[in-house]
Amino acid sequence: MSLLQLGRVTRAVRLPDDTILPILHDVRLTVNAGERVSIVGRSGSGKSTLLNILGLLDTPTSGELLFDGTDVSQLSQRRRDRLRGDNVGFVFQQFNLLDGRTALENVVMPLMYATGREFWMRNRIAAEMLERVGLGHRINSMPSSLSGGEQQRVAIARALVRRPRLILADEPTGALDLETGHTVMALMDEIVREDGAALVTITHDPAIAERGDRHYRLEKGVLYSDARAVTETTPEVGA
Repeated sequence: MSLLQLGRVTRAVRLPDDTILPILHDVRLTVNAGERVSIVGRSGSGKSTLLNILGLLDTPTSGELLFDGTDVSQLSQRRRDRLRGDNVGFVFQQFNLLDGRTALENVVMPLMYATGREFWMRNRIAAEMLERVGLGHRINSMPSSLSGGEQQRVAIARALVRRPRLILADEPTGALDLETGHTVMALMDEIVREDGAALVTITHDPAIAERGDRHYRLEKGVLYSDARAVTETTPEVGA
């Protein structure tokens, strides 16, 4: 069974003048556990909207969104939030670290919502994750004292500390130099491979997209099944 499945998903918003603005059109996508999927798209293509739907932050206007076989549209907001917190990790371009917290305190944050062993052992679990991304010696450092690559590794540790089944990386190397960016992606690939999680990377960088097992391009709200075939007019059909 697929981990995440979008079937004929559309998303539209109502503007202040009461007109409807369509953003996503008939998006069909299947993501399996252990798979790396890359989606390339320019600004304004609908990337942020698609990311919000994939991450269970938003629901489609129409179509089907299944997570591990569960129809997300049938869940209450509370159950959807719990499903996201337990299963989805986000890695953002701008890191979004809390300036007044140490690296350890930033990584601990998702564990504050855990229960049982995860909650009571949260500092140890966070420290082990920082060690895993090569920052065991920086657990007490503030973000302002870390390099860009180190900050991104803290962000990765925070995203993975609850062992999510789905990792969404939104322009994860956009704020990094080329060498550091590829190092960060290699680290993410390694952790995903070890944990058997699915990784969806949304980027404008074809070189980063090429690291995926499957490649897509989002063009004016339509998802194409091959990032290199951007001139084709046939959208992804989930085959």
